[in-house]
Amino acid sequence: MTMTNTSRLAAALILTGVSNWACSSPKPAAPPAPAAPVMTPVVSVKELMRFDIDPVADNIFDAVTYDATTKGVVETIPKTDEDWEKVKTGAVSLAENIYLLKIKRPWAPKGDVNNSTGPNPPELSPDQIQAKYDKDPVLWDAKIEALRNAAKEVMDIADRRDAKALFEASADIDMACENCHLEYWYPGDRAAVEEDKRQRARFDPAAKRPAKKK
Repeated sequence: MTMTNTSRLAAALILTGVSNWACSSPKPAAPPAPAAPVMTPVVSVKELMRFDIDPVADNIFDAVTYDATTKGVVETIPKTDEDWEKVKTGAVSLAENIYLLKIKRPWAPKGDVNNSTGPNPPELSPDQIQAKYDKDPVLWDAKIEALRNAAKEVMDIADRRDAKALFEASADIDMACENCHLEYWYPGDRAAVEEDKRQRARFDPAAKRPAKKK
């Protein structure tokens, strides 16, 4: 059996239509992305600071100190592998755990209103902190990022084992903590803290160290 020109044209049109339909048919929808895991906090912000953030930060603060005494400067710096490992542990834990403050949680344990009662209370109540957060939640995240960046700086310093840089970086962490506390915990102390900063100069241990006798 032979096909006429008309039959060939009809067959070609049918094949073209099938091809066009196949190309234009909708592709199967991609499976939906898995939902983000729900993270349920265990403790309040106040408890997280007390039992987690503050202790790991002490790994850094306690690692490098310079105390002026009547007998001269007593210097404490990391020296051993174990010393620097402890600093790195503190820096990594601080950089990671500070993000736990992004999880919505109570500001204080149930029934704890901070030291926010009586005349001229030194601390804000949880309700007052919440009002400040609601007014500008971006500021809360900015304070968290400032501390995280300071902790990441210490991570790098621990790898380089630079004790002098660690002294400066620990001051940066202290400042990041203080700036957050002055905003959300005890803003009434801001004037006194600023005055104290003006009265103090950053101590340079290298400049204060007495020359060795020949």
